[in-house]
Amino acid sequence: MKRIHALGLCVWLLVGLLGPVASFAAKEDQQSPTTIESDGMTYAELRQTNVFTGNVRLNRGSLAIRGDKLTMSQTHDGFQIGLVEGKPATFRQRRDGPGDPFVEGAAERIDYDGKTETVVLSRNAELRKLEGGKVMNEVRGNTITYNQRTEFFTVNGSNPESKDSQRGRVKVIIQPKEAAGKP
Repeated sequence: MKRIHALGLCVWLLVGLLGPVASFAAKEDQQSPTTIESDGMTYAELRQTNVFTGNVRLNRGSLAIRGDKLTMSQTHDGFQIGLVEGKPATFRQRRDGPGDPFVEGAAERIDYDGKTETVVLSRNAELRKLEGGKVMNEVRGNTITYNQRTEFFTVNGSNPESKDSQRGRVKVIIQPKEAAGKP
C-alpha cells in the first residue's frame, strides 16, 4: 500500500511541477502520462518529498525536463514545490499555436512554487521562444522569474560570480518577423 501511495503522490506532485508550463503547453500534454527516469530515487513519506538523482529525464507529452537532480515536495497546505538542478537543467515544450511554436529554457537551477504559480530560472538562465525550429526571441540573465497567473516575467542580470564580460547584464534578442521566416 505504501508503494502505491508513494507512486500516486509522486505523480500528483509532478502535476504541480508541470503547472507553470501549462499556460505554454500544447493541450494534449495535459492528458499525457508522465514518465521519469533517473539513476536513483528516494521518497520521504513524512516530508512528502521525492528526490530523483543522476541523469534525470522527465517527459510528459511534448514537455521534456532534464537535470542532475529533481526534488519535489508538498507544503502542509497542499501546494507543490519543485526544484530541478543541473549543469544546466533544461526544459523544452511545444506550445499551442501556428508555426510549430516551442519554448525552452536552461539554468543551473529551476524552481517552481505552486502557491504563487512562479517559475524561477537561476544562475546562467536562458529562455527562448522558437517557431518552426528558429529562435524568435531569446532572453538571458542570471535570474528569470515568470509568474504563470499574470504571464509577466522579469530578468535580473546581476551575478557577481560570473567571469563573463557580460556579467551583470541582461541580454534580449528579438528577431524581426520577416527575417525569421526566411531560410
